[in-house]
Amino acid sequence: MAEDYLKKIIIIVMLTILLLLTFFLLKPILLSIIIGIILAYIFTPVYKKIIKFIKSPNISALIICISLLILIIIPSWFLIPVVVEQSIKIYFASQQIDFITPLKTMFPSFFTSQEFTNQVSNTLHTFVTKITSSLMNSLSNVLLNFTTLALQLLVVVFTFFFVLRDGEQIVEYIQTSLPFPKDVQKKFFDYTKGITSSVIYGQIIIGILQGIIVGIGLFIFNVPNAAILTFLAVVLSIFPMLGPFIVWVPVVTYLLIAGNITPAWGVAIFGIISSTIDNFIRPIIIAKATKIHSAIIFLGMVGGLFFFGVLGLILGPLILAYLLIVLEIYRNKKEPGFFIQEEKK
Repeated sequence: MAEDYLKKIIIIVMLTILLLLTFFLLKPILLSIIIGIILAYIFTPVYKKIIKFIKSPNISALIICISLLILIIIPSWFLIPVVVEQSIKIYFASQQIDFITPLKTMFPSFFTSQEFTNQVSNTLHTFVTKITSSLMNSLSNVLLNFTTLALQLLVVVFTFFFVLRDGEQIVEYIQTSLPFPKDVQKKFFDYTKGITSSVIYGQIIIGILQGIIVGIGLFIFNVPNAAILTFLAVVLSIFPMLGPFIVWVPVVTYLLIAGNITPAWGVAIFGIISSTIDNFIRPIIIAKATKIHSAIIFLGMVGGLFFFGVLGLILGPLILAYLLIVLEIYRNKKEPGFFIQEEKK
């Protein structure tokens, strides 16, 4: 009895040491692996349709990998120079912006003191300069670390290919490794699949589509700094309780004030389509899924953005969601709780 207990302790210690070593080994490429897994999850429905015709898992996964690379490389080839050029223009323009005059016009009673006026002006100037400098530094790092990014992209594609091809076997392996009864395993994976679909398809994919629609309108009507504004529209569309209107409404207002009536109406039409398309696309993409409270998604995205960077917009809400899944299993109730609900047609 004592020997069996000692063996278990030794196994647990060895497993813990190996897991820690594995984590530190994979830490430099961990986010790339996670991106590959997320992309595989997104493209699994496409893979299942292709494999019905081709019958070869390797060729089916390879076709999707090549298509994904084309979708990444071609837009990046054209957009990166545009974004770099526009970010440089924004950086230099931000150095010459007069922040105080408009504020004085709107709030004259607040700017009676010259000392207070100078302090507000310096604060706003420093804030805008830091933002534009961060954007410039980020773009510089992308160009300077091209080799590292290429290796990270290789890891993403490698992970994407094998998870896409062997996804069912991987899920089966995880199921057999969990120390839960069959009914708990089923509940866990049902919740996990439903919430993952809800976050990735219902929030991320639809948000990206909304931002892109606004971006198309901005490019068609030659709005200045359209690439940067499109990126902002995509990010804001992904966040719950925000949306693309935060970008396109000020742009339309600016165009109307400048006397550009036709571009203003054009951007407004694309903006309205973007803001309402969610109601039509969401039921098609996720006809029935497990829905997580929007406040949890928002908090997860903000926390994830600070901790993981841009990828945290996906990882943050998923981590919180999986925590809630474990709590739901612990509650062991027939109906889901307040934060997790069944979404029906």
